[in-house]
Amino acid sequence: MIFTQENEYSAVLDACVLVPMALCDCLLRLAEEPAMYRPLWSEDILGETANALRVKLHRTESEVEHRITEMRSVFPEAMVTVPCELLKAVECIPDKDDRHVLAAVIMARANAIVTQNIKHFPAECLARFGVLCQTADGFLVHQYHLCPQLILDKLDDQAAGISQTRGFVISSLKSAAPDFCKLLESHRI
Repeated sequence: MIFTQENEYSAVLDACVLVPMALCDCLLRLAEEPAMYRPLWSEDILGETANALRVKLHRTESEVEHRITEMRSVFPEAMVTVPCELLKAVECIPDKDDRHVLAAVIMARANAIVTQNIKHFPAECLARFGVLCQTADGFLVHQYHLCPQLILDKLDDQAAGISQTRGFVISSLKSAAPDFCKLLESHRI
C-alpha cells in the first residue's frame, strides 16, 4: 500500500519506537516518498522521546534538539494537536500517561498506534475507536508483505546514510524487530 491522497494510511508513532535510532530511522524512511504510510505524533510524544534520549541513551541536549528538530522539519505534517479535554474521553487507557497517544490517534483519525507497549493499550478500549495497535515489529512485517521491494530499497537507503550495508541495518534492528529481521533473512535478502 503506497500512500497517496486517495489512500492515506496513517499511524501514530509512540515515543518508545522513536528512541532507538535504527528503528526510528527505518520507520521514518518508510514514510518518505514514495511513502508507505503517514507518520503522526504529538508534542507529548516528542517530549517523551526527547526525555528518553537524554535519560536512557545519555544523549547531549544538542543531539536531542537536533534529532527532534530534524523530525519536525522532515515531517511537519506529522504533528497532531491534542486538546486536554479529549484526554477525559480516553479513560479506558489504564495509565493516564499513555492516554495522549490514543487521543492523538482520535484527533488525526489515524489507523493505528505503533508501539512496543501493546499492553498499555487494551484491545477493548481501542476497538471503541476503531484503532489497531501494533508493535514496530508487526508493523514492519506488514509493510514488507505489502511491498517487499520498496522495503528493501528503503533499507538500502538507510544503510547508505550511515555508510553501511543492508545486513548491518538488519542486524541493528534485531532487538526491536526480530520477526521482521527473520523474514528478511529467510528470503536471503
